[in-house]
Amino acid sequence: MDPACLLTHPMTRQDPARALAARYEQVRQQTRILAEPLSPEDCQIQSMPDCSPVKWHLAHTTWFFETFILSRFQPDRPAFHPQYRMLFNSYYNTIGARHPRPQRGLLSRPPLDDIWRYRNVIDEAMRRLFIRMAGTDPVFDQLVELGLNHEQQHQELILTDIKHALSLNPLQPPYMPHRDAAAGTSAPPGWVRYEGGRTRIGHQTSGFAFDNESPAHDVLLPPFYLADRLVTQGEYLEFIRDGGYRRPDLWLSLGWDRVCAEQWRAPLYWEGQKDDWQIYTLHGLRPLEPQAPVAHVSYFEADAYARWARVRLPREAEWEHAAQQMPSDHNLAANLLESGHLRPIAASAVPAGGNPAQLFGDAWEWTCSAYDAYPGYAPPAGAVGEYNGKFMCNQYVLRGGSCVTPASHIRPSYRNFFPPEARWQFSGIRLSRDV
Repeated sequence: MDPACLLTHPMTRQDPARALAARYEQVRQQTRILAEPLSPEDCQIQSMPDCSPVKWHLAHTTWFFETFILSRFQPDRPAFHPQYRMLFNSYYNTIGARHPRPQRGLLSRPPLDDIWRYRNVIDEAMRRLFIRMAGTDPVFDQLVELGLNHEQQHQELILTDIKHALSLNPLQPPYMPHRDAAAGTSAPPGWVRYEGGRTRIGHQTSGFAFDNESPAHDVLLPPFYLADRLVTQGEYLEFIRDGGYRRPDLWLSLGWDRVCAEQWRAPLYWEGQKDDWQIYTLHGLRPLEPQAPVAHVSYFEADAYARWARVRLPREAEWEHAAQQMPSDHNLAANLLESGHLRPIAASAVPAGGNPAQLFGDAWEWTCSAYDAYPGYAPPAGAVGEYNGKFMCNQYVLRGGSCVTPASHIRPSYRNFFPPEARWQFSGIRLSRDV
């Protein structure tokens, strides 16, 4: 498949109702495009409990529109299938029973063709509902926008989950052909200084945001430095060569336990030793790219690297403060899903004394901030209130998006979160230090 097929194009100016309907079609088609390179067998497999089969992602994102929108605004409409409400519920206890997450790969029935038919039927029902509802009821518009952003999250998961599954195949097949990237910079890392002070973080515009990005609030930041680019594969290799995975003094206790229990010796998808490292990518097994950002590291690994470098990871308020200084069109040049690279690539240039490079795209950036509620936060009422708030425990915040994040989905206030041992996401490292 041509990587250009992954592009989502900006919509022309339309009235809000038509724009929302057009965005619905665009997002739903993007999901279909991402699944096109995969066989039915590819779409069935589940490689670990944290990953889900592509077939399940296709069904669950459709389930969201049927469950939260069609059933609300067309209560007399019969369900597509009475068991789908249970089979494709993820974690919404308010909705009812759920199929166990680790067993999603066992759902050989319904077959993939039935899931595509499910999507087509629900899409047609949504089109008819748009004619009657779009722009007339703010609750409808808000739920559709939530459903579209939810689907964009699953677009990213489709790629991260199938990458993990394909990597375990001894054939190490590619998801799609390799696409060359421009040569990157070999400049040594530098620092951008921020004076800190009182700054406001959290969602502050009229556009969409998840509930965990609010309410906006003031924080007091001491002066700090932020690295002007992400840590590269070559730099992380030096950490490995210096015994990074053999030195308990660099690791948090839980992190060292994980290193020993799972015998970590490099980031996920790295294969080899000493000077012959290769990395499994969505393009198959590729040579290490010394100037490209390291990815697929856990919070424990990011923290250990920062200790080894004698600095630290950024706090999420520091990261957002820096992101607020970026130009409004920052996503146009960022390595996000639309670039078609599907892997972190080297920075083409590192700004001199300006904004940091790679602040958006390439790899999600671990912060040292625990995922917690902002002051005054309250989850929404009803089942949608289970979306974010109930996960505010034992997780760390990541910022900035990755090479498989849709450009329209990321913004300075976006808060991603994962447990500290998670590695299968495109998670990387940006360093920070005090003045």
